[in-house]
Amino acid sequence: MRVIFTCGGTAGHINPALALAKGIQERRPGTEVLFVGAAGDSMESHLVPQAGFALRQVNINSFRRKLNAEGLRHNLMAARNIFRSRRQAAAILDEFRPDLVVGTGGFASYPVTREAARRGVPTAIHESNAVPGLTTKRLAKHVDKVMVGIAGDIEVHYPHPEKVVVTGTPVRPGFYTRTRKEARAQLGLTDGKPLVLSCWGSLGAVEMNRRMADFLALCVENGCPFRHIHGTGKWYYDDTVNALQAKGVKLADHPALDVRAYIDDMALCMAAADVVLCRAGASTISELIALAKPAVLVPSPNVTGDHQTKNARVLADAGGAVLLPEPECSPQRLYEEVTRLLNAPAERKAMGEAVAKLAPPDATALILDTLLSLAG
Repeated sequence: MRVIFTCGGTAGHINPALALAKGIQERRPGTEVLFVGAAGDSMESHLVPQAGFALRQVNINSFRRKLNAEGLRHNLMAARNIFRSRRQAAAILDEFRPDLVVGTGGFASYPVTREAARRGVPTAIHESNAVPGLTTKRLAKHVDKVMVGIAGDIEVHYPHPEKVVVTGTPVRPGFYTRTRKEARAQLGLTDGKPLVLSCWGSLGAVEMNRRMADFLALCVENGCPFRHIHGTGKWYYDDTVNALQAKGVKLADHPALDVRAYIDDMALCMAAADVVLCRAGASTISELIALAKPAVLVPSPNVTGDHQTKNARVLADAGGAVLLPEPECSPQRLYEEVTRLLNAPAERKAMGEAVAKLAPPDATALILDTLLSLAG
């Protein structure tokens, strides 16, 4: 069997495709896999070869919503690339002759998936967010299957709901391997204090790190009633530590506070946590669902279509998370919300049970079943 995975732009689009590509080769040894992404120094140009897969690229880029002079020039180039990418997609399909084409998001997934559908090649797309992005909207009416990560309002957002199957979004295997007790033991947490985990993305967020410095100072003022692991992002570690020192907080004096530039053992830390403070990107949401973790979600206000707020609202409406918009997220408000949840174990348990119902427990297996059935 020959399969094309096409994706790009963010790790949230690329990593699920990589997991599926490995899974499909395990299920059907000998399957040939080709990735197609956007030309240039894109994230897929690094992640896909590192994972050992072949990559072809097409000239495609997104449209900008801000229509100043620079935006207009960018959009003119994007329009030209649409026609160029169609020819490139056709050439790739002629050469590789796939039995199945799978798009997992990002504008890079459009040309090959659309051309494959036009030719009658079995096609599927996966949408990790609760509300489909522009590429998913444009492809949904043409492909054979639409797989969604979160059980949102399918009939509202998709013109052919009969094509849609709720599969969840693949997460790394490490998120399924430890209980809370095992994770706490591995981290050396033996004092019985609850654990709060906070992270605002791998690169961090300048405004939220400022507020977290105040949050951690409040924790110290109140005698550190809980442990806290905070990931600043690689750009903001020094600023955060300096802000804490300016407030009289030296981390060496408070072992309950663990401030890191990057949390490289996220699966372990999240498994051990009692409450998670985070953004509401698709990958993070999938990890919360996989571990059934109660969370306070502060969506990024700087993403396309405000999709993080829409993701967060699905969890909040289901009773699985607290949605706290960034303008309302003062350090005091956040601290009060966290302490309230830590003092309400029954509520946290109910939140975990609610969030776990939003997607199937093994997304990778269900997606692979769907794809292999589609490919025959």
